[in-house]
Amino acid sequence: MPSKTSISFFCISLIAIVTACNSGNQNEESNSTNNVIAINLNEMKHIGSVSDRYQSYNIEMVEVIGGKFWKPYKMMDSLPSAGAASNYDISQNNDQMYRKVPEINLADKRLLNLAKGLAPAYVRVSGTWANATYFQDDDKPAAKAPAGFVNVLTRKQWKGVVDFIKATNSALVTSFAVSNGVRDKNGVWTPVNAQKLVNYTKSLGGSIAAAELFNEPNIPAAGGEMNKDYNLNTFAKDQEVFSTWAKKETPGMLTVGPGAIGDGLPGISLDQIGEGATVLSTEGMLTTEPKPVFDVFSYHFYGAASMRMMKSGPFSIQAENALDSSWITKTDKVADFYKAMRDKYEPGKPIWVTETAEAAAGGDPFAATYLDCFRYLYQLGSLSKKDIQAVMHNTLAASEYSLIDQDTHLPKPNYWAALLWAKFMGTEVYDAGQGKPGVYLFAHNTKGKEGSITLLVLNTNDKEADLHIASNAQQYTLTATKLQGTTVQLNGKDLKLTDSDELPSINGQPVTAGDLKLPALSISYLVFEDAGKK
Repeated sequence: MPSKTSISFFCISLIAIVTACNSGNQNEESNSTNNVIAINLNEMKHIGSVSDRYQSYNIEMVEVIGGKFWKPYKMMDSLPSAGAASNYDISQNNDQMYRKVPEINLADKRLLNLAKGLAPAYVRVSGTWANATYFQDDDKPAAKAPAGFVNVLTRKQWKGVVDFIKATNSALVTSFAVSNGVRDKNGVWTPVNAQKLVNYTKSLGGSIAAAELFNEPNIPAAGGEMNKDYNLNTFAKDQEVFSTWAKKETPGMLTVGPGAIGDGLPGISLDQIGEGATVLSTEGMLTTEPKPVFDVFSYHFYGAASMRMMKSGPFSIQAENALDSSWITKTDKVADFYKAMRDKYEPGKPIWVTETAEAAAGGDPFAATYLDCFRYLYQLGSLSKKDIQAVMHNTLAASEYSLIDQDTHLPKPNYWAALLWAKFMGTEVYDAGQGKPGVYLFAHNTKGKEGSITLLVLNTNDKEADLHIASNAQQYTLTATKLQGTTVQLNGKDLKLTDSDELPSINGQPVTAGDLKLPALSISYLVFEDAGKK
């Protein structure tokens, strides 16, 4: 397992990426307005396009091979104090913080049915554990990790991933081992381990659609078994070897990077994480010679550190503030920063968010409730307007921030929000116009229906939202009897799987042109069949 020092640096660095939550409550302001929001389909301008795999997700490498991951809050005896997280033991030696999880069964019928509902998607198999994982290229049970590695991935486990990708109409994204076990005498990365994984994937009739060399390379201590002298020059040389190898040996695989985390939030610097930790700047990674060239520009984003790392304080988010506009819109500030980096150093390249969720370190308790659906969908809606081509949620089925419960494989509220996005929101993005304080509007073409528009309305206020629609529509409104509950209603009826673990029918209710009231604290997809859009 990674050393206590490397894990601590990794976790502390995640804290450094977040800013203080604005305590002002936007909802109170919005409750004083009663203006009707007019929806004019004819004036909606086409402003961009996204990938048909725009809404995507991560499966952590630790899930695939089995290992320690964030312990559910219900199993924890205590939480850290309000003091500095660096004073709390967040290493994997702390059994209060982690639990041993078995390797995930990706052939589970319920899990497959739920994943198929989100297709097509990119599935990213990566995370901190991937940085030091040795691929054991034989059919034997996992042996002890060789020197320079921490974890072992077997053929059987990887075959489970490839079979899952095929069964769910997904495309595989990953990263490779970068620890000392794959480095030459000069400390530069070699493709010896990566080549074996690529070859085995091909032998199974699969392919790797895209890969980041290194999971979060601006925090190299998180790699596990890494040279403490790893720096920008090493990164540049690594990327040069990686790109040359990828073009020659895996020409169909997109190279993705830099995959950094933690920049773009005002008032916070990664240099604040403490003594002894090496932090590489995004700009430095993009400018050190030989300058890297990526097919896709990528970054990671978390808006806070979870209660596992800090119970309160400036680097946390409390449930009572989870609908504040300052929290929900935090994703925009970071996107603007990385877009500027892309435009300056990799102009014209598509941008992917290859890892994101409610909060780092497994998410807060409310990440598993209806309350987090507003943040989840705001992020998808807003980033689609900013030319982000894919957003990969962390995770599919691990810890509080997952879409699916880790132990039961039952859908969480965010899964139902994601399912409706997958069902209705197409690749063409339109300007839906301005909402009102606490009410957010997003519009895409309707998936599979020519000329149709779907309008997504997020009403974070505790009173109804008044709309005026000029055309008839089908309404699909999500609500919950408890804001921090785990049961979600669609048009007033509980959403749940059938007795045979199939997805339920998703039925709308017709609404006619004119005034329309949307419930307080609701999420509505309005499908306009004849919008005159293509």
